[in-house]
Amino acid sequence: MDGKSLSIEAEKINALKEILPEVFTENKIDWEKLKATLGENINFSNERYVLNWAGKSDAFKVLQSPSTKTLVPAKEESVNFDNTQNIFIEGENLEVLKVLQKSYFGKVKMIYIDPPYNTGNDSFIYPDKFSETKADYEKRVGDKDEQGYMTKDGIFKKNSKENGQYHSNWLNMMMPRLYLAKNLLRQDGVIFVSIDDNEVHNLRLLMNEIFGEENFIEQMIWKKRYGGGAKEKYLVNLHEYILMYSKEKENIDPIFINNNEEFIEKYYTKKDEKFNERGPFRLQPLEAAKSMGERKNLVFDIAGPEGIVIKPKRQWLWSQERVLKALKENNLEFNKDKNGEWTVAIKQYLKDENGNEKKLKVTSIIEGIFTQHGTKEIENLFDTVDYFPYPKPSSVVKHLMEFSTESDDLVLDFFAGSGTSAQAVMDLNKADGGNRKYICVQLPELCEEKSEASTAGYKTIADISKERIRRAGKKIQEEIAQEINQLESKIKKLEGELPTEETKAEIANQKAKIQTLQAQDLGFKVLKLDESNFKQWRQLEGHDPQALAEQIRLFVDPVAESATVENMVYELLLKSGKNLNSKIEKEGAVYQINGKELVLLLEKATEEIIHKVIADKPTKVIALDRLFKDNDQLKTNTVLQMRDAGVEFKTI
Repeated sequence: MDGKSLSIEAEKINALKEILPEVFTENKIDWEKLKATLGENINFSNERYVLNWAGKSDAFKVLQSPSTKTLVPAKEESVNFDNTQNIFIEGENLEVLKVLQKSYFGKVKMIYIDPPYNTGNDSFIYPDKFSETKADYEKRVGDKDEQGYMTKDGIFKKNSKENGQYHSNWLNMMMPRLYLAKNLLRQDGVIFVSIDDNEVHNLRLLMNEIFGEENFIEQMIWKKRYGGGAKEKYLVNLHEYILMYSKEKENIDPIFINNNEEFIEKYYTKKDEKFNERGPFRLQPLEAAKSMGERKNLVFDIAGPEGIVIKPKRQWLWSQERVLKALKENNLEFNKDKNGEWTVAIKQYLKDENGNEKKLKVTSIIEGIFTQHGTKEIENLFDTVDYFPYPKPSSVVKHLMEFSTESDDLVLDFFAGSGTSAQAVMDLNKADGGNRKYICVQLPELCEEKSEASTAGYKTIADISKERIRRAGKKIQEEIAQEINQLESKIKKLEGELPTEETKAEIANQKAKIQTLQAQDLGFKVLKLDESNFKQWRQLEGHDPQALAEQIRLFVDPVAESATVENMVYELLLKSGKNLNSKIEKEGAVYQINGKELVLLLEKATEEIIHKVIADKPTKVIALDRLFKDNDQLKTNTVLQMRDAGVEFKTI
């Protein structure tokens, strides 16, 4: 009971829903659909196959509006800031993706994201208002309603299913982020998006539009749990989806994955002394399945042991010529089934004729990794599960990385959550000796005021994520130390044996493994989204000459009052298209980026400094205009000398 009288209008709409559910879109009547359903001869406006929703044009405007923001380093929150190549960015992901466009365009091999599923209880950003000042932002995110969600003017809004634009709001949030993410992918790059039944239908259509239907690879199924279902009203739901798209499908090779030890022990159970160099083998029936089309040339007799002749029940998989070759090479095995009838099986060896281990084709179903594993990971690192509910298991992301990345690839996750992707990268690098790097992006979403995470000192989800990465890195470092101890013991034992060529090779192999383990990058540098270090020109309303004069006066020196030299270095580095792991060297008042690629003059400019910079012949030089204050001659000479030396020179 809600204390309200019966709504005649609502009753009529509910009755219409029962009769004609197809004419409703997001709980509203689509009048063109209603007319068409009732037989009226109408033409749908702009009739074509297209995904459309309320606010799509505004979402495009949000996508196309440039960002003036920058990233500033937070060294005190980082681990091994100066040497690590892993990056954690704290900030709103749409703005961060815009900031990264110049530096990382076409550089990312794999993207994995786990966005809000739009279950009706999610709170996420969909107004996408970013024109406000930092002070306005800080004021706005402090306001919550009685349920703990941000108020309607806050950065978060709960997207309830009762909302009239329930699906549209989610699409408006996802669309610009996916467009920007696509720009960052390499031509052979792939993106994985976790999702469930609430939005998988819309997400598939949206990604078809952004990435192209021809670049769809798979709608993978992750079996996320086992058993249960007491609360399910209809069927027991055990799965979610992971959509996989490529940037350019023609650049994607067939997808294989290495055999793991558990798989080998389980399936490759037979050995053949004659072909010992090919390792163990498993058997596959030579008899063709019923699904295979009927081919008369595959029906023939095979001479078996004891002079018997074996006929197929239907047909064989191989031609007679191939079977005769396999018999000659001892690649077939004959056995009796439970009925005493002879069967023929193919020997599938672990290794090929050259001794190379065969790889497996990846299947579209992920099994054996459950939500409980993700919860256990958090519990093992924090001794509690209450900081972050239902995190994705890092094993799921690690599995995706195994077949979609190589040793030195870059991985991006701009819905980082608890930091699952960062841990997956570190785990996989340790397992295969790789040097993959990650960029993780997480909004500093406030933890509930009285939550266990807040009580423990974690103010935001980003704080939890950073601490999870620190602890996971420390845990992996401890595992590496144990492995190195074991390898050193093995080397010591080998050194006590006869120095045969085989022993020497094994010692060298063990030492190489130790070097690889010692080189693992378990650090990460933290950067935070912030306002530009340079004043932004504001378009004034009206024609107030006094206001215009005041703004011109302020821009005599464009450097913001809050700017620091280090922060300016990172902003100019990014806006010049250099990545966040660029080598930054300071010599006196000169900042060198990647050697001679870029030189920054931010503190001092003298004739001596200018001559030295020109002598080094950098590609580009950027200087603050205020360094030439009251010395127009030095500036004019600098411009001319840089031009004559073939150096691109700009002032700010």
